[in-house]
Amino acid sequence: MKAQEVQKLDLAGCQAQLMLLLEEQFKLRMQHATGQLAKTSRLCFVRRDIARVRTAITVKKETHS
Repeated sequence: MKAQEVQKLDLAGCQAQLMLLLEEQFKLRMQHATGQLAKTSRLCFVRRDIARVRTAITVKKETHS
């Protein structure tokens, strides 16, 4: 997910996307722990996407306050 895509979302959309990403991260961590994860690089990408969405949520909250 690119930063431009995240910026186009509204606050509720960002929060929904964050929940999806956190769920995906949990599933990937469980697969990694059990040795079933084939693409370990996906963990890194999901973690970065979570950071992007959290940053966008913070910016949107500050601009609406």
